[in-house]
Amino acid sequence: MGTKNKCVICSEKIEFHYKSMYEWKIEGSLCGKCYSKKLSDHYPGEHVRVNKHLD
Repeated sequence: MGTKNKCVICSEKIEFHYKSMYEWKIEGSLCGKCYSKKLSDHYPGEHVRVNKHLD
């Protein structure tokens, strides 16, 4: 169970597990920061973040 609670990219402990996109060819769960980074890399350009007040 040890690696299931860690991000496969940065090895930080994660509370909410994000699944990578098939195109990324990454096995395992990602933390929110790494998922967001990979998502930004996959969809480059300007993005408007909605519901930011909920953070």
